[in-house]
Amino acid sequence: MANTPSNMLALGTKAPFFELPNPAQSSEISSLNDLKGERGTLIIFMCNHCPFVQHVIDKLAELYDDYRERGIEFIAINPNDAEKYPADAPDKMVEFQMEKKFDFPYLYDESQAIAKAYDASCTPDFFFFDDKLDLIYRGQMDDSRPGNTKEITGEDLIIAFENLLAGEPQEELQRPSMGCNIKWK
Repeated sequence: MANTPSNMLALGTKAPFFELPNPAQSSEISSLNDLKGERGTLIIFMCNHCPFVQHVIDKLAELYDDYRERGIEFIAINPNDAEKYPADAPDKMVEFQMEKKFDFPYLYDESQAIAKAYDASCTPDFFFFDDKLDLIYRGQMDDSRPGNTKEITGEDLIIAFENLLAGEPQEELQRPSMGCNIKWK
């Protein structure tokens, strides 16, 4: 389990456009414009086998249930090399989504071009954009990590969501996410 921090893409960056297959929907192509939220969009680079993702996935599903009705959409993207890491293959993504019972779209970035466009480096890696798709938060979900005994609260994401919904500025201190490195080809 490698402790790889996120790269902290510059705030204000426009969300790079994508069109990616959704394995849960017979690999139907979904685009950022099709899926984005009315008020905000959280892009999550994640995979199935990473212990950091497994550690937070239930809380992510709960946060999605809490915020999607308020105009915030979540979009997960798996950028890992499925040839070297078959546990992250598209068919396994469908199984993982069903097993963990999360409803947000989980797309597959086979070429890894989208992960590179976002400068993603780890799983999970979080990028939160406003209604104009300008980056307003990037970093950790909270202070919890596998094995550190801190409660999984989603606090950092919740603060970013609530600030957006209230029309308040985002916190100046944004701490990098931490996770397994993306499995590049």
